[in-house]
Parts: sequence; C-alpha cells; structure tokens
Amino acid sequence: MDILGPDTLVFGVDDVAACTTYLIDYGLVPVRCDDTGGRFEALDGTGIEIAHRDASGLPPALGTASMLRKTIYGVADTAALDAIAAELRRDREVRVLADGSIESADDMGFALGFQVTARRALSLAAEQVNSPGAPAQRAPNVVAVSDDAELTPRTLSHVVYFVPDAAKAEAFYVERLGFRCTDRFTGVGPFLQPAGTLDHHTLFMIQTPPFMKGCEHFTFHMGGPTEVLQAGARFVEKGYQSFWGPGRHRFGSNWFWYFNSPLGCHVEYDADMDLHDVAWTAREAPMGADASQLFLFQHREKWAPGGPPAAGAKAD
Repeated sequence: MDILGPDTLVFGVDDVAACTTYLIDYGLVPVRCDDTGGRFEALDGTGIEIAHRDASGLPPALGTASMLRKTIYGVADTAALDAIAAELRRDREVRVLADGSIESADDMGFALGFQVTARRALSLAAEQVNSPGAPAQRAPNVVAVSDDAELTPRTLSHVVYFVPDAAKAEAFYVERLGFRCTDRFTGVGPFLQPAGTLDHHTLFMIQTPPFMKGCEHFTFHMGGPTEVLQAGARFVEKGYQSFWGPGRHRFGSNWFWYFNSPLGCHVEYDADMDLHDVAWTAREAPMGADASQLFLFQHREKWAPGGPPAAGAKAD
C-alpha cells in the first residue's frame, strides 16, 4: 500500500484566532482562512486544518483533551486508495467522501483519511556546508546566513500519538497498512514508516494511560539545521514558549525544536532526518534522555560583550 505520509492533520480547537496566529507565526502559509478556521500549508501543499471544536463536519473528538480530529494520509494513486479501502472494509466502516477520499478509523479510535496525495513536487536547494577536506559547497563571498531569510516549512514530516495500547496500535499499521518499524523505545512504542517514503518515520506512538490518548506533537521538515535554529529563535522572539530543544535526536538523527501550542499538543521544527530502506534493521533502546537526544542546546537571549570598563576598574 503506497502510503507516502501525512498530507493533512485536522484539529477541532478551542480558540480559532489564537491557533490561526500561531500557525502563521510558525511559518505556514494560510490558503483558506477566516474566523471559523482555515488551512495552512507548507511549500509542498501538506498542511494543517483547523475549525472550532463544535464545528459541524468534524470527526468526533477522542474523548480526551486532545484536539486532533483526523490524520489524512496521501497515497500514490487510486490503486493504492482502492487497496486500502478493500483492506479496511474487512472489519470496519469505510466512508467515501465527496472529494473521492476515504475515511475510517484505526484500532485506537483515531480518525484516518486517505487521498491521492495533494503534495506538490519540490525542487529546492539544501543547506550548504563548507567543510575542510571536502569541496566547498558555497563559493567565495557567498554567505550562509541572512537575518531576512524566508523560513517556510517544506513538508509535513510526522505525527506522534499517545496511545493506551502501543502493541495493538502498531499491529494495525503494520499488518493492515504496510507500515514497518524502523526503531523502537522498549516498552514505549515504535517509530513507523509507510511504504511510500524513506523517511525514518512519519508516525511514532507512545504508550500512555487512556486519558492521555491523542496527539503529542507534529512537525514539518525545514531546509536544514540552520533553518530549525533560526525559525525557532524567531518563534521565541514572538513570545512562544520553547518546550524542548534545540537539539538532535538519536533515532532518526533529525534536528528538533519543540514548542507549546494552543492546538492542545506540541509543535516541532525538524530537519535532516535519516532515510531507511528495507535493508535497515530496527534498533531498540530504553527511552530516556541518552536515547532520545544526541545533544541538547539551551536558548538564551542574544549576548555580546561591550561598553567601557566600569568606573574605577583597574586594567590587568
């Protein structure tokens, strides 16, 4: 089943105005936006949709504090869409929507959608690094950073679920939808990769008590680690609260910076995720700081020395 990854996450939120401002400040582009909600996209057309939690047409809430209402996966073609529909109809309802997409639910009750992907192909330069012993990637007099850099997320990377039964949740995605485990935190949950991408994961699940079920975070890929750090620094300067980061993960190797959000979950910037094919053997480790991060920075306000010596100070 040629699932590429998440195309759209749909949220039913308490404060539409606050979430609208947040997603625009994060860097997503509003393509349909008013006081009832809207859609906010990355460069490839993947994105986030929000509406008020009481809006008609939203899938039912999960019965917890989570505001996530639906994860919509993009698939390669109509053949993949038909195969998913046939597989899921063996034991659950599958609805065909007016736009030709299908809607169902996983074994934890998360609403799922599947559509022929709306992603636009990207042709963008990657971050360039000059390193001793290697050919220069940036020519002389080409600077690497700019205060005015445009920092638009490139694509929706992954979503993380809190689930009450990680083993049962994993079995659904692996056995029914063709995902595979690329790495695992012992007793916590798997990193899962669908067949249509080489990204280390598009879904990670964390075992929690049932009352926590929902979305822990989602993230978009940026163009490189500098963009993660610069976008995160701008976000802090706008008054948003850092939750974790900046740093770099061990499993997946992606750079990260997480923030609190009014969407009832954390929101991350990430970049430079590992790619894996079927030759990869999944690793396993206990979850903890040593396993989840290679290193962690601490953001601080800009600082520089300056000014004259204090009055009466003696020079050494």
